Amino acid sequence: MDEIRSVTHVDNVKLSPDGKSVVIIDQTQLPNRVVYLSLDRAEDCFDAIVSLKVRGAPAIGIFAGYAMYVLSRKLEDLPYAQFEEQFRRQKEYLNSSRPTAVNLSWALNRMESVVHTNAERPVKEIVALLGEECVKIHREDIAMCRKISEYGLSLLHEGDGVLTHCNAGPLATSRYGTAIGPILLGREQGMNFRVFADETRPLLQGARLTSFELQKAGVDVTLICDNMASIVMKNGWVNACFVGCDRIAANGDFANKIGTSGVAILAKYYGIPFYTLGPTSTVDRNCPTGKDIKIELRNPEEIKEKFYREPMALKEVKCYNPAFDVTDHTLVTGIVTEKGICYPPYTESLRKLFE
Repeated sequence: MDEIRSVTHVDNVKLSPDGKSVVIIDQTQLPNRVVYLSLDRAEDCFDAIVSLKVRGAPAIGIFAGYAMYVLSRKLEDLPYAQFEEQFRRQKEYLNSSRPTAVNLSWALNRMESVVHTNAERPVKEIVALLGEECVKIHREDIAMCRKISEYGLSLLHEGDGVLTHCNAGPLATSRYGTAIGPILLGREQGMNFRVFADETRPLLQGARLTSFELQKAGVDVTLICDNMASIVMKNGWVNACFVGCDRIAANGDFANKIGTSGVAILAKYYGIPFYTLGPTSTVDRNCPTGKDIKIELRNPEEIKEKFYREPMALKEVKCYNPAFDVTDHTLVTGIVTEKGICYPPYTESLRKLFE
């Protein structure tokens, strides 16, 4: 099906043909405009992550790998000591852009490991190896998303209704995506599903991105406000909830876009299976529980002013704007990874993924 392929095979993050810049789809412009940006400065890469021009934990990891390669190319004439120092500074700078999604630090640490394990080589060779590593990160993510989609599809049946929150499709990852991947893969195989996409306040990733992806792929998608999830579940229209994840703690607690925990609580009440889908790179084995996940706080103006012609609240009104919340592991039916589906107790099933 051509319409599905046009969605699942879009490269929302890639290297430029000459390898001197990272090219991204500016997700802040969707769904009305498809705009590509070419970035080659650390400040612009930092801004792209903070301003959500590139977003979604796996996509941020892919972007970080490419960004460090592009930036390292400008340092390849330096002696190793100076190269390593500046590489580390730029890595730490990018790592400070968003604290919650573990894929960012995971990809940056992986690139830094190339620098340290090849310290005896000429710097230009190290840079070339960095180029190979960032491509590997991207290729691995494509393969991981395909496997996650296959495992997730095994949980669905023809005609199922699926509710999702935020965006965990191709735009947030690569190719099929994570939470949306099973739906796109199933559609590609001729299966039909009904998807209810939460708009996902305050940045509307569900409205702007998820419904965009699914509509373009020919999937039966219905956009709902976040506070409509309960009535949709009560009506019996939802057979499963599929959401992405930005960081999974060792006990199965996980951070995802704000509002996810509320969806999980509703699903528990109505007896609906609730799954989070993500690559093993999202599992933070050094994070014991969700209480140890640092939650990013964003600009309050996103609530009062963004997407409005004029402010929707008085200037003096205080706002609390966390980007993520933590869903307790007791609310999670299963965690779908590229290595299989984990079930409780998660302290054991997640640990086995890495044995």
